[in-house]
Amino acid sequence: MGHGGNVIAELTTDHREIVELFATIQDQPVGDVRRRKLADELTIELVRHSVAEEMYLYPAVREHVDGGDDIADKEIADHSKVEQHLKELAGVPADDPRFENLVALLRLEVTEHVRDEENRLFPLLETACSPEALVELGGKVRTAKKTAPTRPHPSAPDAPPGNKLLGPGTGLVDRARDLLTGRGKN
Repeated sequence: MGHGGNVIAELTTDHREIVELFATIQDQPVGDVRRRKLADELTIELVRHSVAEEMYLYPAVREHVDGGDDIADKEIADHSKVEQHLKELAGVPADDPRFENLVALLRLEVTEHVRDEENRLFPLLETACSPEALVELGGKVRTAKKTAPTRPHPSAPDAPPGNKLLGPGTGLVDRARDLLTGRGKN
């Protein structure tokens, strides 16, 4: 799928890719080692996506959308739950019964989060911001995903300025670990 354009198009593309990864995991036989590799890919994409939203989307929602603080707080709380489940999933082999349960729980939580963003948050943001501002925000989100962490860090800051200061350094360490271990590579 193509990335680019405004923040809504960018994040919606991410959502579709994440939904596709969940489906691909489910298509593999239970206990198959490919499920573990796909879960690692899913984790990488979810973490990068969440960090970019926390760095740029939610601050924009707070600034431009009526009731934006409450909306952003709810979305960040959703991210925290998902990140905790990703952390639990990280060490679980595909043939462990907990793997199935954690993937199913993640799929449920992520699907609800995506539905909320696409049906409520995105339309509100689109109404509140100019097309130019949405395109600029899309560029910032794309840039943030390039340096974002690839592993869950539930205790890391999830709001500026802490996440903008620590995120790229944590991302560099995560990508180095991924390179050394082959994590996230097909």
